[in-house]
Amino acid sequence: MIDPAPIQPAAGKPVVIRKRADAQTPVRRLGGLDVAVVTGVDAIARIDAAIASRQRLQIAFVNAHCVNVSMTDADYAAVMSEMLCLPDGIGVDVGSRMLFGEPFPENLNGTDFLPRFFGETQGELRVGLVGGEPGIVDRAAERFGERFPQHRFIAVSHGFFAEGEETERLLDWIRLARLDVLLVGIGVPRQERFLARHVGAREAPVAFAVGALLDFTAGKVARAPAFVRRLRIEWIWRLLMEPRRLARRYLAGNPAFLARIAHQRLRK
Repeated sequence: MIDPAPIQPAAGKPVVIRKRADAQTPVRRLGGLDVAVVTGVDAIARIDAAIASRQRLQIAFVNAHCVNVSMTDADYAAVMSEMLCLPDGIGVDVGSRMLFGEPFPENLNGTDFLPRFFGETQGELRVGLVGGEPGIVDRAAERFGERFPQHRFIAVSHGFFAEGEETERLLDWIRLARLDVLLVGIGVPRQERFLARHVGAREAPVAFAVGALLDFTAGKVARAPAFVRRLRIEWIWRLLMEPRRLARRYLAGNPAFLARIAHQRLRK
């Protein structure tokens, strides 16, 4: 290990636009982001196809916080326009209802979707992990390996690497690992920028920006109980677990998100 314009909805039918990076995938515009209207089955099929063809596919999970960031960070929004953006959480469903009359087909948050993908994909994958504090990727790789022994999970690096020589060394290790999939969990928007600027098909044909997934998998952060997840209020649990870090994101960010979506609706 190393150190666009608003869309007018048609009566009775939600309107989608087409993502520039993939004309096959319908999307809905929330703030500055195009979020895919896709089921988990279809998303997994697309990922499998990218791995088989060794073609670059980068995936991000979009929640209300990501939409807020896209409205103030043009570079982040541009980076995300080239990724497959999957809907993550109740916030984007609320936004979709407000703008298009219905929620997304599925909640494809990374903490649930990635294990589902590893369990359902037909291939035997080499998966690299980058992110978290020192030791997190080692524990996450071990736990993933225990749960999905058909794949090989490789702890590549913690998330505290600097641009420059450290990043170049990290990329060298990633290339040597001959990965099929790369998981990068170093926070929004750094992780998406890292993938866009440094990771191509040579490094890993499929790469995910995974946020706190590695911390959850390693056991550093406790996942909300199942009934909390079923009620779709996991964000409250996370706020209670990490109030200092997440108070601004949720207590200020959620109202800001709703205000932005309401403004987008009025502009229509």
